[in-house]
Amino acid sequence: MKSLRFFLITLVLLGASPSADAAESLVRKSWSVVSVEREALVHRPPGSAPAPLVFVFHGHGGSMRNAARSFALETLWPEAIVVYPQGLPTPGQLTDPEGKRSGWQGRPGLQDDRDLKFFDTMLAALRKEGRVDDRRIYSTGHSNGGGFTYLLWAKRGDVLAAVAPSAAAGSSVMNLLQPKPVLHLAGEADPLVKFAWQQATMAKVREINGCSATGTQWAPLATQYASSSGHPLVAFIHPGGHQFVREAPALWEGEW
Repeated sequence: MKSLRFFLITLVLLGASPSADAAESLVRKSWSVVSVEREALVHRPPGSAPAPLVFVFHGHGGSMRNAARSFALETLWPEAIVVYPQGLPTPGQLTDPEGKRSGWQGRPGLQDDRDLKFFDTMLAALRKEGRVDDRRIYSTGHSNGGGFTYLLWAKRGDVLAAVAPSAAAGSSVMNLLQPKPVLHLAGEADPLVKFAWQQATMAKVREINGCSATGTQWAPLATQYASSSGHPLVAFIHPGGHQFVREAPALWEGEW
């Protein structure tokens, strides 16, 4: 549960502003992926020991810089390698059908799997540096970035220790998922990714992970559905809409 607890703490701390030192630790990196330059902001911890690796995917219309300012994971887990990738103009499934704004592929095969190839390229480059702890590779993201996290679970789940999608539904890939620890963050009044859709996604995740039908309180607003196979679901349900809970940091002091 340590990995899930980390995700829960960091996701609800999104209202915190990153320190100047943390912001300065982010370095722009670029890679050629099928002859297209792709980029990300990367935080590398000091030292040479293998480190956890977290990929953070922005929502549709967002950017790597927006995600870095909002998530600021390197300030909360400075020992981890944190990667904020930048999406490309992508037709949205709920908005922006012309694809004028940046985002991520929503299903396998779209855009010739360019974003899955981008993930593979980034992971290979980071592994080549010898700093990645292969037992602790995670993905999180909000909205379209959360949907892409579900897609990564479906298509690259063998390398992920846990996932933490937010304000997302994974209906298009549910039949491809294998058991995996999950934190899902959802707003009951979400006007974009309807709460009913997210409830259906979480119900299917409980089935895939072999979770209990009823949950127990794990922390305020968070319910844990235990799994006999060691793949629990933590559902963090807040009363808001299509956003993170910025008032929550005071709730997450101490160990649970």
